Amino acid sequence: MVFDMLEGLTPLHINPNTGRNGMDYWKILVLGTLRLACNFDYDKLKEIADQHSTLRQMLGHSVFDVNLSYPLQTLKDNVRLLTTTVLDSINRCVIEYGHQLLGKDESDCYHARCDSFVVETNVHYPTDINLLLDAMNKVISLLSVVCAEEGLADWHQSEHNKRKLKKLYRKAQNLKRSNSKDPKKKAQKEQAIQQAYLGYLDLAVSFLNKTETTLEKLRLCSSVRCIGKILEIEHYRDHAKRQIDQIYRRVIDGETIAHDEKVFSIYRMDLKRQSRCPTRTWIEGLHHRRSIWFHYSSPGYATANGQRYRRSDY
Repeated sequence: MVFDMLEGLTPLHINPNTGRNGMDYWKILVLGTLRLACNFDYDKLKEIADQHSTLRQMLGHSVFDVNLSYPLQTLKDNVRLLTTTVLDSINRCVIEYGHQLLGKDESDCYHARCDSFVVETNVHYPTDINLLLDAMNKVISLLSVVCAEEGLADWHQSEHNKRKLKKLYRKAQNLKRSNSKDPKKKAQKEQAIQQAYLGYLDLAVSFLNKTETTLEKLRLCSSVRCIGKILEIEHYRDHAKRQIDQIYRRVIDGETIAHDEKVFSIYRMDLKRQSRCPTRTWIEGLHHRRSIWFHYSSPGYATANGQRYRRSDY
């Protein structure tokens, strides 16, 4: 039944009996599953398929096939046909067959267990002020593009505005709290920090107010492209408003921001901080990770369906 599902991978307009040599269904299944589970790109997949002796045995190659290699374009054209939908169907088929062998039916109660692994995600170390800078840069960049397309001159100085914002960001970033034992010096330093942050926030707020004025003009436009750009701008504008609120509460009001309110990337909302070892908290904090969970039914058969979840202990 599994190979019956794999036969559906061949596009309808492709004749499998003509043309150049491709890949059989078993090789597509093995390499596609390996790429998904190990998060390989196609270059890494080609290297493994060409060099890993145990994997080549699984693919059906003998020791006499040492000169047989997989062209990169062949891997790209064939492995991409194995979609998560097909893998999900295969998983369900295998589980249902395993349950039939053990005499299980739908009325039986099942218990589940899960396992996971994490992979690194390439994002910069998040702070509330650099996330605000990211959001404002996106807002200003998107506004400059859409205004140019619609003939508006509101944001023709977008690069200058971004430089002004970054200058105040650097000023706030470089100020550190005083370690002096003199209360007067500590108070002066704290006041300087608050003034730097307020200057940064005031400029961001002024740009957001200008953003609202421009959005009112753009909403008169009826093109689908313009409406899509407006929605994207509003998305990053909301990120900026949230960061402004959190920065003000933390720096000016002295409030501690709850962990569940924090965002670690405005581009990847699913990222959470991972710290497994107390001695490596700072290092691990630089690498935000995602988990792939694999579910198992009570007889022990894998029921992985390709869904991705956040770890509950993040």
